[in-house]
Amino acid sequence: MSQLIMVIDDSPVVRKIIGYTLMREGHIVVAFPDGYKAIRWLASPQGQLPSVLFLDLVLPRMNGYAIARYLKAHPSYKHITIVMISRNCGLIDRLKGRLAGASAYLGKPFRTQDLLAICGKARPMPTLVQASSG
Repeated sequence: MSQLIMVIDDSPVVRKIIGYTLMREGHIVVAFPDGYKAIRWLASPQGQLPSVLFLDLVLPRMNGYAIARYLKAHPSYKHITIVMISRNCGLIDRLKGRLAGASAYLGKPFRTQDLLAICGKARPMPTLVQASSG
């Protein structure tokens, strides 16, 4: 089943790898270089709720932990499955990710099979339902 997947990563290469892998499997992918642009898109009239968010930890302006906490605190976004992706994958990093609201944590480099497995387990969100801004 096709799902809307969001990617927030400042690396264009990582965004392309994830996007290509998931689109090849029939998913719709939206990608952003930082959290501010992604949050603005979610709140816009074009914004739709993704089933899964692949979220880099180290980002400009707002790190992945802060983005995850923001989304989990917002009633419209709290059901999004958040997956942290980072080179920082020690025990403390993983724990901080869980506490921020991440369901899973993938170390970079990751295997494309892991991306597909996570998307396969995620609960699809209705892609035609717009996130409310309030």
